[in-house]
Amino acid sequence: MTAAAMRDYVQLAKPRITTLVVFTCASGLWLAPGRLPARKVLLTLVGTVLIVAAANVLNMYLERDTDALMKRTMNRPLPAGRLDPQLALRFGLALAAVSVPLLTFAVGPLPGLLASVALVSYVLLYTPLKRHTAAALLVGAVPGAIPPLIGWTAATESLDLPGVLLFAVMFLWQVPHFLAITLFRREEYARAGLVVTPNEPGGEREARRNIVRYSVALVAVSLLFVPLGFGRGFYFATALLSGLLFLGYGIRGLRADAGERWARKEFLFSLVYLTVLFAVLMLDHGPRT
Repeated sequence: MTAAAMRDYVQLAKPRITTLVVFTCASGLWLAPGRLPARKVLLTLVGTVLIVAAANVLNMYLERDTDALMKRTMNRPLPAGRLDPQLALRFGLALAAVSVPLLTFAVGPLPGLLASVALVSYVLLYTPLKRHTAAALLVGAVPGAIPPLIGWTAATESLDLPGVLLFAVMFLWQVPHFLAITLFRREEYARAGLVVTPNEPGGEREARRNIVRYSVALVAVSLLFVPLGFGRGFYFATALLSGLLFLGYGIRGLRADAGERWARKEFLFSLVYLTVLFAVLMLDHGPRT
């Protein structure tokens, strides 16, 4: 296999998205009570990388026609014709066939079940729904929020409130994050036949309002780690300040003069906010028991 072909296979797995997802999985591992053997930590992270890669590869296989109609995706390996779609399909299925048993039998049945739910809901529900309804965003936010739970359940073998809060933070965060993308790429989505809120009647205003609504809920949920003893003073101050800044910038989107430039910055701000929030929570968490 040539180096160029290797790069194309890696690109199918969406490495930047996979890196962010693995970071959130690692946060669940780190915050969970007790200590895990290094081998189990490694298997959890490897299994998560593989399951996320499988979902991304299969998503690219199913969306190769719409990807060809969007400027930001038309140079991906499948719409650009650099890879045979059947090879991509086999690659995605092989990743799934390895990752699900790995997480189920080497890590635990609950992480394996959660990974399976994430894979199936992302590929078979979210991906086709994008062509029919803007509500697909909320469906897709479920598998996107599961990785921290995979890490938490790998360590605890149970669903506990702090792990559920990690899920809730990820779920709520994805709404303003992806709505910002749809606001500055609305024309591309329309050309590709994908349904997003800004392209519906009155949808642009509704998308901006939902960015604010979900940001309010996100900030509120992020502070709940403190009374549970999983976040201390520095985390509380950081979560409150960064959350208010993120919310404040989201509110700016309600102004009539807030255009694509604001939406692009909102998208970038969301990435910085999530990274800071999880990093500080991991650094300033309460004692493990």
